[in-house]
Amino acid sequence: MHRDPASRPTLLVAASTFPAEPGDGTPGFVLDLALALADDHRVVVVAPMTKGAATHQRIGDVEVRRYHYFPSRWRDLADGAIVDNLRAKPVRWLQVPFFFASMAIALRREAARSRPDVALLHWIIPQGAVGKLVLGSLPRVVTTLGGDLYALRHPVLQRVKRAVIRSAASITCMSTDMAAELRKLGARDEQVHIVPMGVDTAPIAAAVAREQRTPGRVLFVGRLVEKKGATVLLDALERMREQPAEVVVVGDGPLRGALEARAGSAVSFVGARSKDGLAAEYAQAGIALYPSVPAANGDRDGLPVALLEAMSAGCAIVASAVPGIVDVVEDGVNGLLVAPGDADALAAAVDRLLADPALASRLGAAAQETAAAYTVEAVGDRYRTLIAGALGR
Repeated sequence: MHRDPASRPTLLVAASTFPAEPGDGTPGFVLDLALALADDHRVVVVAPMTKGAATHQRIGDVEVRRYHYFPSRWRDLADGAIVDNLRAKPVRWLQVPFFFASMAIALRREAARSRPDVALLHWIIPQGAVGKLVLGSLPRVVTTLGGDLYALRHPVLQRVKRAVIRSAASITCMSTDMAAELRKLGARDEQVHIVPMGVDTAPIAAAVAREQRTPGRVLFVGRLVEKKGATVLLDALERMREQPAEVVVVGDGPLRGALEARAGSAVSFVGARSKDGLAAEYAQAGIALYPSVPAANGDRDGLPVALLEAMSAGCAIVASAVPGIVDVVEDGVNGLLVAPGDADALAAAVDRLLADPALASRLGAAAQETAAAYTVEAVGDRYRTLIAGALGR
C-alpha cells in the first residue's frame, strides 16, 4: 500500500542504463528497483537521453527526467554499457566530457527542483563520482555492478573511487568478491552490503505457465561483449558430442557481427528482447549458459541478472565458476559450474545435461528454488533498510 505522498521521503536515483520504455529490451533492473521503492518513496530518476526516450515521463509512480549530452546524430555513449562502448569505438571518448558535464547539470538542477532527502546512485563511476561533486551533503547509497569496480583501474580513477566510497552512507555490490574489492578501496565493513539486483518474476512465471519447454533448447542471454563469454560458447559448440535442439543467443553488442559470421546457421542470434519476449525465451529453454570470463581490460561480471532470471524460470544452468556466480550456483546442486574460458568443460557439461534430461530437470527445479530469494520485492526490502539508515531512521 502506498503511503501518503506528503509523508514519503524523496529518493533521487541516478543511472546511466535505463529503459526508454518498460520492457523495451534495455536491462530494466534499475527501473524495477525504482518501481519497488516507489511504494514508500517519491522516486525521481535522472538518466541520459537514449534512442526512443522522452525527456520527461512517468513510468508507474516513478518520475523520469533525461538529459541531452551530445547531438542526437552521434549520441550513443550510454546506449548499452559505457565501458564496452568506449572499447568498441574509441571515438566515443569525445562524448565523455559532455556526458559528465550534462549529468552534473542535470543532477544539480533536479536536486534544486525536487529537494530529495536521499540519493541512490548506480555505478561508482560515473554517477557516484558526479553525485559526490554536485549533491553536497545529501546522503548517498552507491551501487556497484561490476564494470565500474573491476575495470577503470587508472590510478586517478582509483582515487576517485576511494573518495566516492568514503563519502557514501552505504555501498551495495553483487558478490562477496566485489565486497572484498570495495574493502581494498577503503570501504568500511559496516558500509558494504551484498545486494544483487532483483528479478521481476511476474512475466517469467506467466511465460512458464504459457510456453512449452524444449529440453534440448540451449539459451545464452547477455551483452555480446568479451566478459560474457559468447566466444567460449561457440568454441564449445564445436566440441559437443550431443546435438542441441536449438541454440539461441539473446542480446546485442559490439561482438555480434563477428560472432554471427563465425556461427553461421548453427546459432540463432535474435538480438535484444522485450521483457515479455525474454521471459518467453527462458520458459522455452531447457538449458541456459553463462560462460563468463575476465575481460582483457579487467572487467568481469558481478552477478548477472540474466542468470537469476533463467534460474527463476527453472532452466538448467551451466555457468563459469567465477566470483559472483559461485555465490548462488553450487555445482551439481542447482547448476553445473565449469572453469572460465574452458570450452571443453563447457561442452562436456552441456553434453551431460542433453544426455540426462532428468538431471537437467532436477537442477532446474533447484535453481528455481534458489532464485526465490532474489526477487525485486526481496531486494527492494533490503534497499529500504539501507535508505532508511542513510536518512538516520
